[in-house]
Amino acid sequence: MKVTRRTLMAALGAWGTTTSPLGLSLAHASDGNWPARPINYVVPFTPGGSTDVIGRVLAEKLGQRLGQPVVVDNKPGAAGAVGASFVAKAKADGYTLFGGTISTHAINASLYKNLAYDPVKDFEPVSLSAFLPNVLMVDPNLGVNSVQDLVALLRKDPSKRLFASSGAGTSTHLAGELFAGVIGVPLTHVPYKGTPPAMMDVSAGLVPFMFDQLTAARPLAQGGKLKLLAVTTGKRVAAAPELPTMKEAGIADFEMSSWQAVYAPKGTPPAIVDRLSQEIAAIVQLPDVRTRLGEMGMELVGSTPAQLADLMAREIPRWAEVVRKSGASA
Repeated sequence: MKVTRRTLMAALGAWGTTTSPLGLSLAHASDGNWPARPINYVVPFTPGGSTDVIGRVLAEKLGQRLGQPVVVDNKPGAAGAVGASFVAKAKADGYTLFGGTISTHAINASLYKNLAYDPVKDFEPVSLSAFLPNVLMVDPNLGVNSVQDLVALLRKDPSKRLFASSGAGTSTHLAGELFAGVIGVPLTHVPYKGTPPAMMDVSAGLVPFMFDQLTAARPLAQGGKLKLLAVTTGKRVAAAPELPTMKEAGIADFEMSSWQAVYAPKGTPPAIVDRLSQEIAAIVQLPDVRTRLGEMGMELVGSTPAQLADLMAREIPRWAEVVRKSGASA
């Protein structure tokens, strides 16, 4: 099954970038004296990954606009489930936010049999913040220069049939499972507690290859520590136009995009959720934010809470089907 950026965008419809669908102005979208103290922004992955990068940018800008510090708190583990479970139990007072992803709020729902949180019932959607292209990367000393070179090596040498990911249940994990199915070669998944340690082991030659966000891979690739082979999006990415798509590289029916979003614990006052949604929609339009994150391969967006909820309603069953077909498990 194809999981494309186009289908995600179609599911969301037209964007409301700076105005709430209820017509609430920023001046009236507040709840009492909120915020009166620092806000905790939980990132469910290790520092340095895509979720951490965009989370820190949003936290900095939100702090400036709200007049209170927004402090990033990394709580990695179980494809984001550790951080998500923490936020699901947090007080719904507007002082805890969550940097959710396609993993925490779509894939995990079907991949984990005993998930400690409910992506729908335990959270208030705030705003979709970005789409991110995944990229296929290899150890630069592996001796491959294209996707077809990698496929040939995997078919020839069983010892190379390992792929890393930022954690079981992440989009990078399922990308590897889908790749195995498409090329008809059984692969062994090696999960890590985040993107940076996984990439470091690939660059060190301990694991031959992996899929992950272009955002995190670019610095290591520019330093010669990783070799990027192709992007998983339907079209080439402006931040790395030299990279072919998987389809161009000879892998048909392989297209998928990751996404990032912001959530609050269930029961957070609607006025606070609306205020946060509008602020995030404004932040992703700031020139410095678009330049900084756009150069890293992110396609920034800003949605209403209802649009994010609609995206989830479509993505959860879509990824459940992908998990079923691929046989992936946590």
